[in-house]
Amino acid sequence: MKTMIYSVFALMLSASALTACSDDEFSGDPAKDWSGTTAFFASTDAQGFGTYYTPAVGRVGDPMPFYDQKAGDFKVLYLQEFTNNMAYRFHPIWAVSTKDGANYESMGELIPFGANDYQQDAALGTGCAYEKDGTYYIYYTGHNGNCKNREVVMRATSTDFKSWTKDELWTLKGTDYGYSANDFRDPQIFIADDNLYHMVIATYPEWGGDPCFAEFKSSDLKNWEHVGRFKMIWDRMLECPDIFKIGNYWYLVYSESFRASWSRVVKYMMAKSYDELKNCFNDGPKWPADGPLWREGKLSTRAFYAAKTASNGTDRYIWGWCPFRSGADIHEKNTNVGAGDGNEPNWSGALVCHKLIQHDDGTLSLGAVPAMAAKYNKTADIRVMDSNGYSDGALTGDDAFVLFNRLGECNHISFTVKTSNNWDKFGISFVRGTDSKKYYTMVVNPEGENERKVNFEQEGEEGKGFIEAADGYGFYRPADNTYNIDIYTDNSVIVMYINDTVCYTQRIYGIQKNCWSINNYGGSITVSDVKVTQQ
Repeated sequence: MKTMIYSVFALMLSASALTACSDDEFSGDPAKDWSGTTAFFASTDAQGFGTYYTPAVGRVGDPMPFYDQKAGDFKVLYLQEFTNNMAYRFHPIWAVSTKDGANYESMGELIPFGANDYQQDAALGTGCAYEKDGTYYIYYTGHNGNCKNREVVMRATSTDFKSWTKDELWTLKGTDYGYSANDFRDPQIFIADDNLYHMVIATYPEWGGDPCFAEFKSSDLKNWEHVGRFKMIWDRMLECPDIFKIGNYWYLVYSESFRASWSRVVKYMMAKSYDELKNCFNDGPKWPADGPLWREGKLSTRAFYAAKTASNGTDRYIWGWCPFRSGADIHEKNTNVGAGDGNEPNWSGALVCHKLIQHDDGTLSLGAVPAMAAKYNKTADIRVMDSNGYSDGALTGDDAFVLFNRLGECNHISFTVKTSNNWDKFGISFVRGTDSKKYYTMVVNPEGENERKVNFEQEGEEGKGFIEAADGYGFYRPADNTYNIDIYTDNSVIVMYINDTVCYTQRIYGIQKNCWSINNYGGSITVSDVKVTQQ
């Protein structure tokens, strides 16, 4: 069965999804000088996001990036989530294309879900794309609780990445190889040291036990031979595996679905050979020694999930989704708190891309996609609207702050903070007005003399303080106490990078059209080179 991806409906969605960040006049009295005010403004997200892609209808789930050498661009497949999915039929595979990870074009639907409630792929799950000899392959999860095997691996092929044919006669069933009928999903293909194609699949042993990766190999991307299994972390299911090599190191990037709030994030393992990589979980996990405070190879926060990577041969980027929060009113319903109060974040959201940075010791961190700075290229006016304990760039004393004028819908904020000692604590607040009884802050918090962690706090007289499960991972204090900070926002999605070693992804509603501040919490810090650019 062939399916054309371009439909009038899909094109309408793609057109409306790329209209964000226009910075029109605020709603309300057009004669009022909003730029000269500092009161809280109840702003809302634009219909579509211009940088962190969100469809005009629905949301992005589980990205499956692929670099198309023939076209010279990245194709980012994803599970299309709608608000009201059917009981058994949901998550068709849609896609966007991008050359730089910052600008996207919708490709609409690639693979539809099954035609009835009893087809094996009534619902689609995560997979991957690959190309060989002019034929594109998408391997994906066929999910249906009505079938004997709830999950199997399936595939579709194309010669132009537009019209796809499902291979109705081929499935890979876990039960044929001693694996679970219920969990056999998230296939990922790569070329291993033997120059053959390898596929890993997240699963469980058929008769119980801890989860594991099933491994298959192929010489032609068509016929697959089972070659064994390797461990996951104890009883934790590792979703969306991605295996690749950079230089002298092999990496496994995965999303840990362990329900502890501190652990449900994107992580990685590294080794100097593929066989060594597969043994990283034997006799206890061997996470990279890349940070303090039980970092466990974490790459970002709980607001960045189901991430996979792709490389154009020069740079490797990683795409995941930033979850939306339920509710509409950012104050009355505490929308900015809900996904971090100990409950599970919502599934699906906005497509977020970072650049993978490999350090000299092989460890990884996430940085800004280079095209972001070029996209946010219009210099915005910066004015100090209010302050306490602020003089000539220095913030001194408890509760010192400097409040800056309103932001637009899409912003690149950059500045440098120099702390006076090894214990100074500072933060960056958003949705902050001079009348706000609560606002939201990313706090660079000392966890020891040499350790830091980014906490998420609801501050103000009615604020809840520290928000559980929305904080970042541990990192080391810069030796010179200098923090070079870049923050990108697109409506409610926000990412903060520090010194090419820290990536903090978060969802904060109401950033746009409101003031923001840099804060100090005792001691003294110096703030310099504050800049804001917009699209």
